[in-house]
Amino acid sequence: MTSACGPKQGEGLVAQSPERQSDAEYNVALDDFSRGNSREALDHIRKAIELNDSNDRALYLAAGIHLSFCATVRGFASPDCNLAEAERYARLALKANDSYRDARNMLGQILINEKKYGEAIAVLTPLTQDPAYANPHLAWGNLGWAQVESGQLDAGIASLKNAVTNPRFCVGEYHLGMAYEKKGDLPSAEASLTIALSVEDPACKGLQEAWEERARVRMRLGKTTDAESDFEKCRDIAAESVAGKECASALGGAKPPAPTP
Repeated sequence: MTSACGPKQGEGLVAQSPERQSDAEYNVALDDFSRGNSREALDHIRKAIELNDSNDRALYLAAGIHLSFCATVRGFASPDCNLAEAERYARLALKANDSYRDARNMLGQILINEKKYGEAIAVLTPLTQDPAYANPHLAWGNLGWAQVESGQLDAGIASLKNAVTNPRFCVGEYHLGMAYEKKGDLPSAEASLTIALSVEDPACKGLQEAWEERARVRMRLGKTTDAESDFEKCRDIAAESVAGKECASALGGAKPPAPTP
């Protein structure tokens, strides 16, 4: 005979460990972050770290969220930008898992943003020599830019050339173009910037600073008509951004055309 009484509340249920709860909070945070909900993601990732302060994935994501607040949107960073906090979480991720290669690359990127170029080079150089790293173009790209920013132009160009062996790495080509421009090699600068802007990816096509950079390089090469076309494209991507205003100013302050109804 079947009993009419069901099991007592909680009977048969196993409480989740703090580690599993931490992983669950991490998954929610990752989903929020992928949807662009950075503040909600930060709330969940803090909970994940409170539950398990050795959760390397949560610490890495915390660093990434803080770094995202420092990314410029229309030329301006969020007032919530805190690079020191991003660096702290990246270092904690590496303390929890010394072989976390993406965390090492992110630490290098953060150090570049903090203008700690020597430290960035020291962090990134071993990563470029690690055959187990799945994204070596990112390490080479960050290393190359750290070298360029520290004045090591030839070394930076060599590193960036290694980075752009990945044909879709338009940011690497953009930085390579800027390095060539700093060196005074304007034809090579124009060529690299053209490659960057030719990658079939909306993010690459919309790399506003690359359009501005190529326009200025072309002006120096005497290619006025091509430069004006680039300035117009730069302006029209986001007219109110810092780059957009610079490009509009270069065109004589012309306003972007009204949107088509």
